Amino acid sequence: DYSKIFKSDVILDLLKVLGCGIEIKTKHIKGIEEFNIDNLRWDKVIICTDADVDGFQIRTLVLTMIYRLVPSLIDMGKVYIAESPLYEITIEKTKRKGEKLFAYTDGEKEQILSKLHEDGLEKGDYDIKRSKGLGENQADMMSLTTMHPATRRLIKITPENVERTAQVFDILLGDNLQERKEHIAQNGHLYMEMLDIS
Repeated sequence: DYSKIFKSDVILDLLKVLGCGIEIKTKHIKGIEEFNIDNLRWDKVIICTDADVDGFQIRTLVLTMIYRLVPSLIDMGKVYIAESPLYEITIEKTKRKGEKLFAYTDGEKEQILSKLHEDGLEKGDYDIKRSKGLGENQADMMSLTTMHPATRRLIKITPENVERTAQVFDILLGDNLQERKEHIAQNGHLYMEMLDIS
């Protein structure tokens, strides 16, 4: 509920950084203005988290906050997710030495490796590093994959089926444990390839 939401310094700080205020009316909030899109400090709000289950959880929480408190940002197409790579593949031999390739999924990694093998590169000709998280990535990797507008991958959050999205947020993050268990039992098999078991 809102009394708990607005006790969070993290949420209050994020709202202040956005600058556009909130769209709900509640007595529990102090120091945050009423919503005004003209006060949004940037053209895009980009959520950037690690490409693992913890990062996905944080991403979901931030999206939930935006959806609950400033849904117009989603309606206006201002909210994006920055995809973070899972793997950095560096070519260490041949004329392509030093070339870096990035894979955002295990499937992409396999496609890249298959292409390298087709091009005559063998296992010792390249090095594969699993991303440990955004805080561990080198600056050049962050620039190429997450920060630079020409090379980063962004997923635009759209308002399509917002009602269904709200229902799923409530199921996954709400207080109804039984409903969450039933949802996972019915739909969990659809996400098996995304499991990060390491």
